[in-house]
Amino acid sequence: MNPLRIAIVGCGVIGQIHADTIAALGPEASVVLAVDQSADRAEKVHERWTTSYAEALAAQDVEAVAICTPSGTHADLVVAALDAGKHVIVEKPLDVSLAAARRVAEAQAHGQRTVAVVSQHRFDPASEIVHNAVASGAFGRITSGVASLAWWRSQGYYDSGEWRGTWALDGGGALMNQGIHTVDLMVWLLGEPVEVYAATARLSHERIEVEDTAAATVRFASGALGLIHATTAAYPGISARLQVHGDRGSAIIENDQLAFFHAAGEEAGSDYGLVGTGNQAAEVLPAAPVVAGGAGLVSQTHVAQYRDFVEAVRDGRPPRVGVPEATTTLAVILAVYESARTGLPVKLGQRWD
Repeated sequence: MNPLRIAIVGCGVIGQIHADTIAALGPEASVVLAVDQSADRAEKVHERWTTSYAEALAAQDVEAVAICTPSGTHADLVVAALDAGKHVIVEKPLDVSLAAARRVAEAQAHGQRTVAVVSQHRFDPASEIVHNAVASGAFGRITSGVASLAWWRSQGYYDSGEWRGTWALDGGGALMNQGIHTVDLMVWLLGEPVEVYAATARLSHERIEVEDTAAATVRFASGALGLIHATTAAYPGISARLQVHGDRGSAIIENDQLAFFHAAGEEAGSDYGLVGTGNQAAEVLPAAPVVAGGAGLVSQTHVAQYRDFVEAVRDGRPPRVGVPEATTTLAVILAVYESARTGLPVKLGQRWD
């Protein structure tokens, strides 16, 4: 089977990660072209490069593109690729508005090509273990979840690029750029979100338009309640943490590792708490591995998502994380911003974008 031939579009840090990840796939895929407005950046990613996206889309040997540009440019680049008959894997978020996400969905439906959105933490072993427990009913009725990201980004980080910290190109701050993966996992595990109530603030940074701290509640169709907390103003940077709780079990994922897991099974309960085996995490999952690829170490979960993308293209099936899944997560984050702006709860599904 011939490798899927991919062009990397956007050759900064993220573009290099994509190139290294593709290299780690072995014979399943290969980078055949690098595209960037800067020739210097492009030629660092691949010996064959161009500064013209139109030229890349016209290349007959390019079957798919990996979009690694600022968030607010994603939809235009994805739609152009789909119109040119290319498959697409695009960095998170899908874009920075629901209108843009709908344009991608319409172009995909018209062109019948595969679009995957990077949400590699759905492929973490810890995430998959917890998802299977939720789906199988091992945790009973899911009652609540907590998505918390307490990271630090310096002022220099935001000053390092004119697009950083802008609504137009970054689409938001701590929540859209950093917290999105943890929110995505909570939505994946707790189901359909229906209402968001939130507040945001810029407390520790200057010269940015967006938030560095956000807090929100989310109500899900099942009745479960979720809490979202995201900040890039938590020096020196602590953790990304997801908690999932049900009336028969709970789990905690911290920094991508399974920190706590307990499913009741047949054990006898008590009125006041745990009677049984306690933390079962070490029994159900070892530490997540990494694999060597390209210029250094590549996350196994990035490799797993890329493999899913390649197989989806080959098999003609939807990828595990496609436009519908990415749009739901995007809608929650945009609802946080809308609620913070108005001071009112936002019902998902209404046209407020």
